[in-house]
Amino acid sequence: MPALREFNTGSVRPWHKPQPDTHATLNFPRPLAAPSRIAHGFRQLDIGCNANIRARSRVQKITESHVDCHISTWADTTLYNGIDHVLALAPEDQDLLTGEHMRNLLTNPHDPASVRINFERPFSSPPKVVVFFNLIALDKHRNWRLSTTATSIDANGFTLNIETWADTILYVAQACWIAYPANRKQIFSRSVNTTEVRHWSQPRLEQSKKIMFDSVAFSKDPFVFVALNSIDIGHTANLRIKAYVNGVSRTGLVWHIDAWADTILYSAGASIIAFN
Repeated sequence: MPALREFNTGSVRPWHKPQPDTHATLNFPRPLAAPSRIAHGFRQLDIGCNANIRARSRVQKITESHVDCHISTWADTTLYNGIDHVLALAPEDQDLLTGEHMRNLLTNPHDPASVRINFERPFSSPPKVVVFFNLIALDKHRNWRLSTTATSIDANGFTLNIETWADTILYVAQACWIAYPANRKQIFSRSVNTTEVRHWSQPRLEQSKKIMFDSVAFSKDPFVFVALNSIDIGHTANLRIKAYVNGVSRTGLVWHIDAWADTILYSAGASIIAFN
């Protein structure tokens, strides 16, 4: 079974003492048979608006018992806070695949928004594919609009999309993905978005919605991985966004996507994976 861990920069330093790189060692709940494959993504970000938006999640020193997680920025960006969800795929989880893809318009201005991802080994039928961000770099002079999706999924791979719209200026973004058999027991995934609750043109700070696990039957309350897959936020105030869940039971949960202070949140989305 995968192991879920969370890294919060606030566990290392207070939000009002920003630094370019904040990191900590995350211990797995049990030792694994071998170093695991790691999927990780942003669950929360708080970044100053006076410079370009730059945030990166990365992992290092992966062992059977722990992993080092970093949330960092670069150049003149101020990163007040970040929270990562980290999912360690155990060696026995061979039917779960993961990877990353970066769209880098700084090194290649024609880097395509959509690319084909081929699985290292095929599934017997089209799997479920979950995508989310672990690196973003956007210009400070335009609203921050960015999304990632998985389309054209078949047994051999899928199309990974990293897109923006309107006048947003994207420099770099990286999406992480997880694929698993559609009929795998004790796992549920879904993409959720604030537009399920209200129209993007009516921004507000807090929104939530209860969802059910449909036909997936959990034997106990599941663990829940949450990471951002879409943002549409005004550039005149700090980028403050968090996604989280509560009310988790064997049958469903309540998701929340919130901003705070003077941030203008037009819309945002998150990927959710519940599992036992």
